[in-house]
Amino acid sequence: MSLKQSLLAGLTMAAALLIAAPAMAQGKLKIGMAVQDINNPVWAAICENMKAQASKDGADFTYVACESNVAKQIQQVENFIASGDQVIVVHPADPAGIEAVLKEARAKGIKVLSWDDKLENADACWVINNYDLGYMIGEQAAAWINTRLGGNAEVAVLNYPQLPILLQRGNGIVAALKAKAPKAKIVAETSAINPAEGQNKMETIFQAHPNVKVVCAIGGGGAVGANEAAKEASKVTPDFGIFAADATEQELKAIKANEGCRMSVMITGGPVKMADAVYGLVKKLGAGQSVPKEIFRTLTPITARNTDLVQ
Repeated sequence: MSLKQSLLAGLTMAAALLIAAPAMAQGKLKIGMAVQDINNPVWAAICENMKAQASKDGADFTYVACESNVAKQIQQVENFIASGDQVIVVHPADPAGIEAVLKEARAKGIKVLSWDDKLENADACWVINNYDLGYMIGEQAAAWINTRLGGNAEVAVLNYPQLPILLQRGNGIVAALKAKAPKAKIVAETSAINPAEGQNKMETIFQAHPNVKVVCAIGGGGAVGANEAAKEASKVTPDFGIFAADATEQELKAIKANEGCRMSVMITGGPVKMADAVYGLVKKLGAGQSVPKEIFRTLTPITARNTDLVQ
């Protein structure tokens, strides 16, 4: 073979390899994100912020929601695998149920980031100690009960036991209330993950228990809905309080306006900061960089005194 023929053959082979190379090698990262519910304002805002960042980088970012249906989420992950995504972010509807399909993804060289759950088949897990978070919510509510209500109050808990991590969070809330405000009485416990559920459930609770003065919610979605129900029922008084987690924009607005929301635990930061953190991890995974298996998030109670901390 002549030198000219050798060069042409080499160029042809290089071109073929470039065509066959994954998008990441050509500078374009393809990301799939499967969350539980984008009716939850926190998740909706995070997904949109991540999408904006990916767009700036020229990355391909797709997010979907499964409405807490694990079969649907498995299908979504399978679609990401078939589409050739290099990184999958999953907020598990059922941690045990999603493991097998994530194992399949990793066997194909796809990196997996688990949000909220410690999964075996994940390269990195961005997690919270959910019992401790729940305890913090209950502890803040108990302080309100003791200070504003003399230690006696009827309390409603908006939990979500369908998900193991949120079951832990709900258990933490109840444990703190019993330990820190033992004279308070939990008169209602029901699930609420988004504003519509929070409002509907609280309307029913107010009908059955009109003297409820304190609401503890596992997340900002339920808290926002509970706040709307409290306003419509004229329940917002100086001694009425809703305590939750997420520190969403809606919660912060209600806190500043002296409405029913009194405290929400900020988990890492607001939607922009959380999106920054997760997208940073995604880029590292996509680039093959080392990422710790478990990354624990920070917890900060936000009240009317420090709403400026949320970004």
